Amino acid sequence: MGAYAIKRIGYALLTIFFISIITFTLMNLIPGGPFLSEKNIPPETVKALNVKYGLDKPLPQQYLNYMGKLITGDLGDSLKQKGRSADDIIFTAFPISAKLGGISILVAVILGVFMGSVSALNRGRFWDRLLMVVSTLGIAVPSFVMAAFLMLVFGVKLRWLPTMGLHSVTAFIMPCATLAFYPMSYITRLMRSGMLDALDQDYIRTAKSKGVGKSLLLFKHALRNAVLPVITYLGPMIAYTVTGSFVVETVFNIPGLGREFIQCITARDYPLVMSTTIFLAVLIVLMNLVVDLSYKLIDPRITLQ
Repeated sequence: MGAYAIKRIGYALLTIFFISIITFTLMNLIPGGPFLSEKNIPPETVKALNVKYGLDKPLPQQYLNYMGKLITGDLGDSLKQKGRSADDIIFTAFPISAKLGGISILVAVILGVFMGSVSALNRGRFWDRLLMVVSTLGIAVPSFVMAAFLMLVFGVKLRWLPTMGLHSVTAFIMPCATLAFYPMSYITRLMRSGMLDALDQDYIRTAKSKGVGKSLLLFKHALRNAVLPVITYLGPMIAYTVTGSFVVETVFNIPGLGREFIQCITARDYPLVMSTTIFLAVLIVLMNLVVDLSYKLIDPRITLQ
């Protein structure tokens, strides 16, 4: 496992390197600049600001300067939020996004595994059909539509839940439900398929013939193998939760990293765009590595190469 982990870390570093190059290139291909959006700013001032922040240098030199600072832990200063560094903005906003995403992932996994198991155990019956309709709806409906629907019904019409910010426990309900709905629905379908396959295996029939109870049969024998596809999906689900939070945080006006990312792109805040993209790339790559290594812990028969 150690050699596999080292190899994956090497691939991860290479991936992050290419992401940084692509992000930097695309960012600078967009017409305009971070200071051109300011009103009534003289050209001399724009030129002085470009010199101050090193934006007057050739693009390869700008990239090398940024990466040199990044290696030493310096993510640069924001061009728009005066007096704030990129790392200060990221590590202030990220805990909010992490709390929102963590709750959403936990809800999606717990409900998805439960609903998928119930659906498999009631194959062809009412609960199976109902849960498949719900899961299909969850996969088909975009997150911004779900967010608008919940906000309209529970925030505007019924006035049960707050529609902006995270100032109370109830304020988490609609954003977390929006983020969790799609992965929960996908996990439900994965779990149903995996559980049906596991319940048809010979070792399950043998356990049944020995008089093993239904609950023990489900949770001790079938669930362990049926849950492996769900573990595989955890990596993409984390990526979805991170990118999905961009829309959710904007709709519900949550001061998380997703909203900061959207705002820094709009404002052409180059250091913050680079730092946020690399930070999110590291997070996603790291979580995918953790998910891959967890296979061995769940099923020792799996060989990592």
